[in-house]
Amino acid sequence: MTENKYKTKPLDCWNEAKQLRKDYYDNFARAQEKGGIRWAGGAWSFSAVPAGLGDDVYSLTGEPYGATVAFNKEFAEKCHEAAEAKGYARDLCAYMRNYWGSIILNKYAWGGEWPKPDFLWTTHICCSHAKWYQVASELEGNIPYFCVDVSVGPYNERSERKLNYMVSQMMDGIEWMEKVTGRKYDDEKLIQAVYNECRTTSLWAEICTLNKTIPTPLDEKTMYSLYVLGTLMKHRKECADFYEKLRDEVKDRVANKIAAVGNEKFRVMTDTQPPWAFLELWRYLQNYGVVSIGSLYTFGLIGIFEVKEDGIWGPRTPPQEQGIEIESREQALKILAEWTLSRPEWQHFYSPELKSDMMKRIVKEWHVDGVMLHYNRGCEGLSMGIAENKLALKEAGIPIMHFEGNMGDEREFDLERTKVEIDAFLEILGAK
Repeated sequence: MTENKYKTKPLDCWNEAKQLRKDYYDNFARAQEKGGIRWAGGAWSFSAVPAGLGDDVYSLTGEPYGATVAFNKEFAEKCHEAAEAKGYARDLCAYMRNYWGSIILNKYAWGGEWPKPDFLWTTHICCSHAKWYQVASELEGNIPYFCVDVSVGPYNERSERKLNYMVSQMMDGIEWMEKVTGRKYDDEKLIQAVYNECRTTSLWAEICTLNKTIPTPLDEKTMYSLYVLGTLMKHRKECADFYEKLRDEVKDRVANKIAAVGNEKFRVMTDTQPPWAFLELWRYLQNYGVVSIGSLYTFGLIGIFEVKEDGIWGPRTPPQEQGIEIESREQALKILAEWTLSRPEWQHFYSPELKSDMMKRIVKEWHVDGVMLHYNRGCEGLSMGIAENKLALKEAGIPIMHFEGNMGDEREFDLERTKVEIDAFLEILGAK
C-alpha cells in the first residue's frame, strides 16, 4: 500500500497561499496604523458590502480565526478556560469560545494584543451567529454591531419577497456603516466586490469538481489551507486571482495524472469541520492508500455550485460570464443575496434530507468508497441532523463510520481511540 502508483509533487502556488493568509491577519492588526478601518464578523458575512467604504477596509472573520486558535492547543485551552471563567457554557460553539477567550485575554493568535475592530458586521443563519457578535460587542466596550438575518429557507423555496427582505437589511446596513464610520459609500467598489465574490466562489467550486478525477489532484488536508482564503476575503480581487491560478495548476495536475496521494487505492469523504488540532489523521489515512477527496463542508462552505445540463454538479456561472452588467447598489445587493442563498452549506440548516441528497451526489460523482462522519460537539449548526444523514447514507448502501470530537476544543477528542475506529472502518473497505 505504501508503493506509489502515481506521480506526486507539491503545489507551485503553495507559498503564495500562505503569504495571502499571513498578509490578511497582519493587515487587520495594522489597519488603524495606516488610517484604515477594520470590521469583524462571520465568514458568511456579506463581506462585499463593507468594501464600499474604501480600499483600506480590513476584516477578521470569526470562524477561521477560531480554527487558527484551535490549531494552537495551548492557546486554545487558555481561551476556553477564560470564556468558561466568565460563565460561558462549555457546550457552546468552540470557535466562538476561542474568539471570546482571545478578547478576554487581550491576545491575538498572530501575536500582540487583541486588535479591536471599528464595527461588527455579520449574518445570522447558525444558532450562534447573532449572539456571537452581540457578546463580542459587549466584551469590547459596546462597539457598533449590525446583523443581517438570512434565515429565509432553502434555495429551492426562494422568492422575491425573501430576497427583498435580505436586500432591505443590507441597504439599511450601508446607511448604518456611513453613520458609524463617517465615510461616504462608493457603489462602484461594492459592484466590483460582488463580481469578485461570485468569481471566487465559482472558481473554488470548479477546483473541487476537478477532484472527481482518479487520482485526485488535491487531498482534503491540503484543501483546508486553500479554501480558507475564501472564508477570509472572498470579495477581494487577490483572492479571486489566486483561485484562478490554483484552478489552472490543478487542471495541469489532472492532465498529467499528478496525485495528491501517490498510493491512492481508496477514496473517502468526510463531513463538517475536522478536529483542527489533530489533522495528522488525514495523513494517517495515507498509510492505507486512502485519500479524502473532500466533503460537503470543504466544497460547499465557500464554493457555489449548480446542476449542469448533463445533470452533474459543476461551478455556478458567475454573473459576469452571463453577460450581466451590474449598474446599481440595489441590483448588486440582490445578485449577492440570490447567489449566496444557493450556498450548499446553508441548505441543511432547514432539512437533513437536503444534506443527505448532496452527500449522496458527492459519493457518486467523486467516486467515493466510504464516508467518515464527525459527530462534532463544537458546532451545533453543521452537526444538526447528522444522525439522520448517517441513516440515509446507510440505507443507500454506502459504507460509513462516525467518530466523536470537537473541531475547536482539543479536550474533547481522543486521538488513539479515533485511529482504532478508522482502522476498523478501512479494513471493511478492504484497505490493509
